[in-house]
Amino acid sequence: MAPDADAGKSIKRADPFAPLTSEQFAVSDGHDIYIESVGCPSGIPAVYLHGGPGSGCQPDHRRLFDPERFHAVLFDQRGAGRSRPKGSREANTLPHLIADMEAIREKFGFQRWMVVGGSWGATLALAYAQAHPHRVSGIVLRATFLGTIQEIENGFLNTLPRFYPGLYDDFLSVLPEGERAQPIQAYFRRILDSSPDVHIPAARAWGETERILSEHQPNRTRLDLTALNSSKAVPATPFMEAHYFANDCFMQPNQLLREAGKLKGIPGIIVQGRYDLLCPPATSHALAAVWREAEIRVIEGAGHTLYDPGVRDAVMKAIADMASRTSK
Repeated sequence: MAPDADAGKSIKRADPFAPLTSEQFAVSDGHDIYIESVGCPSGIPAVYLHGGPGSGCQPDHRRLFDPERFHAVLFDQRGAGRSRPKGSREANTLPHLIADMEAIREKFGFQRWMVVGGSWGATLALAYAQAHPHRVSGIVLRATFLGTIQEIENGFLNTLPRFYPGLYDDFLSVLPEGERAQPIQAYFRRILDSSPDVHIPAARAWGETERILSEHQPNRTRLDLTALNSSKAVPATPFMEAHYFANDCFMQPNQLLREAGKLKGIPGIIVQGRYDLLCPPATSHALAAVWREAEIRVIEGAGHTLYDPGVRDAVMKAIADMASRTSK
């Protein structure tokens, strides 16, 4: 029998971004984490951390990694996306997520990996790297968020009324007058309330306000107050955000900045939208002032989201540049 002419050659897949593997991975406390890997098994190890908290990974996130160069792992954090129990906030804290990342790293047999994340994903990336610096080859962040209540209050109570005063009026109007003195805490209480009559309109208003703030050119700048009690499915992210933000993201005050010295020796690239109203450039600048190995790349004419003009391409380039930097 003649030998196979293709023996020993790698076979190109029809879709190079299709998952190599996908599975539900049991972690602690009854949680099953959805994990997928992409690229090539011999590639540079990397992990992608989605935002929210609570949003989950999307197919397009796979395309941030060159499939011929990387072995990238993407996963839905506890309670998010395809992980189970869906939406569960039980045993769902930042230390739990860090432990899940270590379990995933060990499962794939990676000694070290590049950590990539944006917004809340940047928070988790920094917290993980500070907890396990020797497991991180490099860090790529988009829109630095340090997980503090001050950042939340700055976005919703200072930036929002300056840039979108009408939207701020809408945002406050969802709350009874007696709760408007401390609107952030009131929103968290309402979103986490067991009654649908209370949590549905609050979750919709919070999520839509956050979406408008995240885009440099949003398609609308006011809340549709008549639609807040709609029968359509309520977005999951506001509930997980309220859970985490009401608990200071399960960190000590200003923890990530205070402990940034633990990142010493780890190279970093921060992709920062110039007009990011949720995670402004000042936050990335404060982090880089302590984490000297971090380089900030400002994207002019862009806000917070990955899909503002120029941001996605800049993140892809940062990932590729970090690979070149760390593989030397």
